[in-house]
Formats: sequence, structure tokens, C-alpha cells
Amino acid sequence: MPQPPDPGFFIGYAKKVPPVIAQCAILFGVFLFLGFVSASLAFSLSTQNPGSGGYVDELRGGQLAGVLETLPYPILRVPAQDGRGPRAIMLSGQGKAGVANQADPLNGQWAAVSGIFVKRGALDMLLVGGRPGLMGTEPPAGVSQPQAPVSLGRWRLTGEICDGKCYAGAMRPGTGLSHKACANLCITGGVPPVFVTTSPVEGQNFLLMAGTDGGPLPRELLDQTAVLIELEGEVEQRDDLLIFKVDTPAKPGMGS
Repeated sequence: MPQPPDPGFFIGYAKKVPPVIAQCAILFGVFLFLGFVSASLAFSLSTQNPGSGGYVDELRGGQLAGVLETLPYPILRVPAQDGRGPRAIMLSGQGKAGVANQADPLNGQWAAVSGIFVKRGALDMLLVGGRPGLMGTEPPAGVSQPQAPVSLGRWRLTGEICDGKCYAGAMRPGTGLSHKACANLCITGGVPPVFVTTSPVEGQNFLLMAGTDGGPLPRELLDQTAVLIELEGEVEQRDDLLIFKVDTPAKPGMGS
């Protein structure tokens, strides 16, 4: 006597899927869906938060005055005022360019600057624009010269080289490999670079970058933007700004 067909046996020309196979397919689909949802959630949680960086019209059409320093990049040393301590504000231009050409003739002198800020956390960068833009001015009466930089010793830091303008909010997220080409273009154009650390230094997670001689970032380090790296050098403080004077990488074939 012929045996009835196995209820779990699949027949290709049958119009109905066997119950056992249907149940397995449904369970597989549910687990696959939950797996994709879980993976998407995990990836979203692990993605770096771009933060609340953005443009801030702090000056409201006005201007800031302070002593202009051009190394490693143009910095405006603003004296304490309105209940705030002295500030050292990085300066950049519009687009992917710095303001070194305008700033160099005013090195060490008092200057008035107008423009708009990009801010992210404790990072401030003033994008020079409008009127007067950047020009020399007379120092206010009774205001002393900025204090000399203070050395904080040698540090070995882990972090990422970013351009300070995009990292502060001109582009989001302004970090990572997707930003590498843009960062190199900005830094080459004179936009001050910053080192974003994985651990704070004196309470700050970003430092303006410089060479060991106090000049601009060595060009050899442009290949290291947008990746997690370890660098060593001296850290100095100017007002509320930290500057990381990184050691220049040794050239191939040369001793350290």
C-alpha cells in the first residue's frame, strides 16, 4: 500500500508550500529582518556624533580687537573683557583659504577683525569677512600686551588631524576618511589645522597644530589627515588655546 507523501516534502509544481517549510521560511525571514535592524542600530550608535558645530554670528556686525600673531597660523589675542578671560582666536578666510597674506604685515600689532564664527564645543574659529575684515588699529588705553606662551611639556597624543574650519562646523562631520581630500585642500590653502585628541589635554580635546619650530604644520603630515594616529611633541598654551608642536616625521633612510 503506497505511503502518503511526507508533509514536509517540497514539490516544485505544487501550488502550496508544505507547512513545515513555510514555517521555517517565515522564521528565517523574521530573524533576518531583526538581524538587519540590530546591525543598523549598532552601526548608528557607533558612528561619531558630528556635534553641534555650526556658524555663530557672535559679533553681530561688530568687530574684535587684539594683538595679531601669525605663527603657526594667524591668531588674534583678545584681552579679557565683558567678564571673559583672554582669548586666542584662530583666524581663517572664506572658502578654502587662510588669511596669512592679510595678516603677515600686521604681525605683533593691534588689529580689528570682523566676520562670523564657526564653533564646536570649546573650539572657536573666526572666518574673516565683511568690513573692516582685517586691518590695523590703535590699542585701547590701559590694555597690556598678551602674556608669553606657557610650555606644558612634551606629550604623546593619539587623535586625528582635521582642518579647524570644517571640524568646527563649516562641514559636518568634518572628520574621517570622507573628509580627507577636503581637509588637505583647506590646510594647504592656509586654514589652521587642529589635532582632535581621544583623551583631553588640560581639559581640551583639540589643539592647534604647528611644526617643532613653531611654524605651520609640516607638509609630510598631510598624508596622515583623517586617520587615527599617534604623534609626539611639545604643547604650549596661549591664553585659552593649546598649540601642539609636533615632531617632524623622519624621512625614509634617515635616522630619528
